[in-house]
Amino acid sequence: MKGSSRVLPGFRLSLGLGVLYLSLIVLLPAITLVMQAAQIRWSELVFYFTDPRLLAAIRVTFFAAGCAAICNAVLGLWLAWILARYEFPGRKLADTLIDLPFALPTAVAGLTLSALFAQNGWIGKLLAPLGVEISFSITGIVLAMTFTSLPFVVRSLQPVIEDLAPEYEEAAECLGANRLQIFVRVILPTLMPALSMGTALALVRSLGEFGAVIFIAGNRPFSTEVVSLMIYTYIGEYSYGAAAAVAFFLLLVSLLILLFVQLLQYRYRSKVNP
Repeated sequence: MKGSSRVLPGFRLSLGLGVLYLSLIVLLPAITLVMQAAQIRWSELVFYFTDPRLLAAIRVTFFAAGCAAICNAVLGLWLAWILARYEFPGRKLADTLIDLPFALPTAVAGLTLSALFAQNGWIGKLLAPLGVEISFSITGIVLAMTFTSLPFVVRSLQPVIEDLAPEYEEAAECLGANRLQIFVRVILPTLMPALSMGTALALVRSLGEFGAVIFIAGNRPFSTEVVSLMIYTYIGEYSYGAAAAVAFFLLLVSLLILLFVQLLQYRYRSKVNP
């Protein structure tokens, strides 16, 4: 077979199909949202974003999403390492269950988590005597966000861990490094690009999570109300300008987070491969 032969269509056709797909599925909705937000007057924008209820929802959302991203970074790294490095009974099943949040409707996930961790639920009734409240609290929001965004971290790390050569770990061990030093100085720097991208994707997903959160949050204004619910509320009140402004705010923050992580990865690759 000649080196110039390709399995997929030629560059022009592939590029055209790719641009068409991105335009219809990604760019067109994003541009429409930007155009709607651009029609809002500055005075209206100030009015929307000085609403104490919206500001409280933004604080709750960003705090819960940040906590969920940290939990996913730790838990996702641990699960990815186990699935990539160890053989045990039920490994295939565990590997399949990682993708369950992608296949499961988020509303179903929210209902299930709410039923489990309510005060009369299977787990909630065990925690209630200890004074621990999961459902209808910030903790429940963090739990729902962690559940729906965990696969981003695991699937970003798993192939990198599988390709990680054990020779570097063996060499470090021969030089007298302990397990903690091997992990911090040898393994973690290699995993950081994938870990940072997976964590960023989990954070962005958590910021816009709706279905899984509203059923377990309780949706109390100034306490457990999230930004996505505020957007839904604005639409229900026919306040499309406010909904477009808040949605554009989330879109802008998400793009900035992903751009920041991409710049960090580019800087890391420049240091590794000068």
